Order: sequence, then C-alpha cells, then structure tokens
Amino acid sequence: MFKDMFGKKKRYKSIPNKENKKEVPEGLMQKCPGCGKIFYRKEMNRNLFVCAHCDYHLNITAYERVDQLADSDSFEEWDQNIETTNILDFPHYQEKVEKDKEKTNLKEAIITGKVRIDGEETAIAVMDSRFRMGSMGAVVGEKIARAVEEARKQSLPFIIFTASGGARMQEGVVSLMQMGKTSIALERHNRAGLLFISVMTHPTTGGVSASFASLGDYNFAEPRALIGFAGRRIIEQTIREKLPKDFQTSEFLLEHGQLDQVIHRHDLRNVLGAVLDIHSTGGESDEART
Repeated sequence: MFKDMFGKKKRYKSIPNKENKKEVPEGLMQKCPGCGKIFYRKEMNRNLFVCAHCDYHLNITAYERVDQLADSDSFEEWDQNIETTNILDFPHYQEKVEKDKEKTNLKEAIITGKVRIDGEETAIAVMDSRFRMGSMGAVVGEKIARAVEEARKQSLPFIIFTASGGARMQEGVVSLMQMGKTSIALERHNRAGLLFISVMTHPTTGGVSASFASLGDYNFAEPRALIGFAGRRIIEQTIREKLPKDFQTSEFLLEHGQLDQVIHRHDLRNVLGAVLDIHSTGGESDEART
C-alpha cells in the first residue's frame, strides 16, 4: 500500500566528503608492465626495480643506474652542461626538448662520467629513455665521443648502458653522423688496448644498435630487452614471413651468438666488477703501439 501511495523508493548516492578524502601521493606506487601487479616504489627500489613477482626488469633513470652500480660517492660527472639546439629549425622541436628537460631534470638523453665499480675505476655513459625516447642526436653523440676520448687519455675502460629508440629524426642527417663519430672514437680507444663494455637495456634499437651498442669487447644485455634495428612489422613485410615470438629479445640474440651474456640486474655489478678486475692491468698508449 505504501509503495502505491508514494511510488518507487528513490535511492540516493552519498556525496563523498572531498575534505576527508585521502589521495595516494604521486609516485608512491608503481605498476609492473610485465604482470600488472602494483608495488610500493620504495619496495621496487630496494629490489633494483625488478618485479618480485614476474622478474620483469623495469626501465630505470640514468642516475638510478649509476646509484645501483657505483661505489659510494665515486661518480664524477662530465660535460653536464652541454645542451641541444634546434640546428635544422625543425618545427616545435625546441619546445619538446624543453619539456623533457623539465620532466626528467636532465639536459639530454645521456649522462657521462667516471666511477668506481667494486673498487675498479672506469668511464661510464648511461642513456635515459625518458628524454626523447633516448634518441641519439648531436649532443648524445658528442657526449659519448668526449667520454670515450677522455677515457683513452686517462687509460680507463669504458662502459655504456644503452636505452634508445635510435637516431633522432628532428636532427636529420646530423643524428646519423653520430653513428660514425662514436664508432671512430671507440676504434681509437680499442687501438689504445683499452676495454669497452656495452650493456644493452630495454629498448636498444635503430642507429644506436647499429653503431656503438654492438661494438663492445663484451656485449651484455638485461633480460627480455628489445634489441634490434628495424621494427618487427617492417621486417615481416619485407621478407614476407612471420618472425618468432622472441625475435629481437636479448635471449634470442644470445642464442644466435650476438651477445656474450644476458645478465640479471641483481648480478650486474658483480659481473662488471669481475670483468674490470680481469682487465685492470690497463692498455698501452697509441705511442707505445707505434
């Protein structure tokens, strides 16, 4: 009867009290791209940004990489004030670079310098994929070349961690010239009898994979990293065949002889320290060789 008198009972949604609503602080949590599980970022950091559930190796920043590997307070940064200019007057390029500077607190997609790893001194370069997808333009190439030359002058080994989408399209042929520039610097370093270690991380593609990333005395990679030159779809369309599911992964490259070892991030510092120790006698100079 009451239902007939007053009609259908109305349901009212409670209005949340915005003043009492607790928001999760930005950057507190991090989702694993591999399995989708969510972890506290501090927990991820303690595990070197490797998923405790599926072992996925998350991308890390250049400075996080240095912190994981270098002996305490041993990092001496080089050429940190070199900045990109819009040399080809590419539309909106400078604005995008400025946004990446603000977002990443970096001047470019790479940092270089000198560190000690397990007591062994080495020159180092670390790419950061957050800045223009780690693409290689004039400044990236210049910083790598300068770091290699300084390593040669100081008779130091050189380690580079790659994370790049390839050459930077906004700098056209200038970006492609960096492939030869960095390779020549590494050849001089090699002629001096000095060690070069390349560690490929996710992703290492395009002109970076086709130049300095593949020239190491030791070519290492992290697990499940994407490593290749052209994209999967382009290759399949060109050869008119389906490629294996694990094609262009670090495990596939290891199986086919293009890598020396795939190294878990938890083991990377120890392996690099051991390799540096083996080669710690140093190389002979250009003058001595001639």
